[in-house]
Amino acid sequence: MTRPLLLAVDPDPESLSRIEQELSRRFGIDFRVRGESDGRAGLATLEKAAERGEPVALVLADPWLEDVPGTELLGRVRSLHPDAGRALLVPWGAWADRRTADAILKAMAHGEINYYVLKPWTSPDELFHRTVAEFVQAWSRTVIDGRREVVVVGAARSSRGHEVRSVLSRNGIPHAYLDRGTPQAKQALDAIAAPDPDEATGPLVVWFASLGGKVLVDPTDQEILTAWGIRTDLEPEDRDVDVVVVGAGPAGLAAAVYGSSEGLTVLCLEEHSLGGQAGTSSLIRNYLGFSRGLSGAELAQRGFQQAWVFGARFVLTRRVTGLVANGPVGSGFRVDVGDAGSVNAKSVILASGVAYRRLGVPSLEALTGSGVYYGANVSEAHGLTGAHAVIVGGGNSAGQAALHLHRYAADVTIVVRTADLSGSMSQYLIDEIEASPYIAVVPNAEVVGGGGDGWLSHVVVSDRTSGEQRTLPADGLFVMIGAAPHTDWLPEAVLRDKWGFVITGAGVDDAGWTLPRPPLPHESSVPGLFAVGDVRSDSVKRVASAVGEGSVVVSEVHRYLALSPAPAGR
Repeated sequence: MTRPLLLAVDPDPESLSRIEQELSRRFGIDFRVRGESDGRAGLATLEKAAERGEPVALVLADPWLEDVPGTELLGRVRSLHPDAGRALLVPWGAWADRRTADAILKAMAHGEINYYVLKPWTSPDELFHRTVAEFVQAWSRTVIDGRREVVVVGAARSSRGHEVRSVLSRNGIPHAYLDRGTPQAKQALDAIAAPDPDEATGPLVVWFASLGGKVLVDPTDQEILTAWGIRTDLEPEDRDVDVVVVGAGPAGLAAAVYGSSEGLTVLCLEEHSLGGQAGTSSLIRNYLGFSRGLSGAELAQRGFQQAWVFGARFVLTRRVTGLVANGPVGSGFRVDVGDAGSVNAKSVILASGVAYRRLGVPSLEALTGSGVYYGANVSEAHGLTGAHAVIVGGGNSAGQAALHLHRYAADVTIVVRTADLSGSMSQYLIDEIEASPYIAVVPNAEVVGGGGDGWLSHVVVSDRTSGEQRTLPADGLFVMIGAAPHTDWLPEAVLRDKWGFVITGAGVDDAGWTLPRPPLPHESSVPGLFAVGDVRSDSVKRVASAVGEGSVVVSEVHRYLALSPAPAGR
């Protein structure tokens, strides 16, 4: 099999030689390392690789190539090899040079590069190796082949196949989806003598990471997560805890990390997947400490592992259906967990986030999972190579999805109800979208129709002012509009605003509060029940703010527990 290419383009012979040596030293066994001294030669190498179907993992280019500027060269990489990492080569200290700094910032804003890499100056240069390794690791997760921990074999366009991919992606389980009947799928199944996929009613999930290979035939979500080692049912030790956290999005994960690290027994219950809505984000670039960005799934997986190491317990695919006070204030709560029974908790942190609102168009609702998706669902991007994608929504998640999809799709159209994106999307995303020739924004509009024969083929967009309608080709429709908190299962005593978001702290009026002390900042109208993140009324709908609220609420839980008498018999 052809080794993936690591290409460096640098006009300085001494610098290029050092880069090639460092790349070969660490990556030469598994990757083909090549150096070019000018942009035209580098571009020719990349074009030949594309013609031959040879994989390219990473391209590094000096910004000041005389014939083809480094930023222009890397911009071409995006269309020739959409999965390849792209970085400018910068010598130590050059970031202080205004010209170099402007080149980096402009290229980042226009989406021409992923980041920059400092040229090696010593040998071995471990910082250079680490940076390149991070690019290579990110690229390796985009490769579609049978050499993954988990391989799914199913129909090319399958609603259940989409659901399985979504469960795996959102829970950070590395996998590849192979279309039934392809040579790659046959090779993967032959390696472990798996059942004939044509005889299965749904997708086959092959766990190559398991000794001997483990095959699940049309598994449920619970079976998939259990096989990966994520719990989906309550154990006896889960029945009596200090804190139940409802939701494993950024706010819930942060609460689990800080609560468990401070000695509280924490049980986190999640109905769907780790990361919540943020878990579908392809690349979050404005989260503190991750200058190159990271995916929502990776952020969620890191938070989950961090909380688990501190002793927090997690149960996924279980919906919390009820909350009942065990008695007077301080007596704790009974948390009903679907058909899994109940849990006694001294306090509860509600971090259930929100869900995207439905379009309510019958012809499109009928195609949910068959070209129509609620959320980013970045796992679908490869399946839209050369196709038409439409995104409904103007928030950060919509912008991140557009920038991810445009690496593969022929074109991406963003439909937004407002006049532009400035009121709901971060500027860095707007800049990249405006710079892309493959992304179009349709303002002041909404999707009112569409359809297809078993799979989405088109959508109908209506201008909100004139009422004029037009039909757009669409192989994938990603809906990210509005936010519904789904808090109707909470007791009536929990005050909510007119949209259903939970009111906390100073927002709780006198009529809804019965104690002599004021409610704590994230405490609801029911003492001991806290709300953080998107489900809280007037919260800032950003990942960082959700993490912040999930962190600080733990100190409020400690205060509440200290003020509350211990329930009898506990």
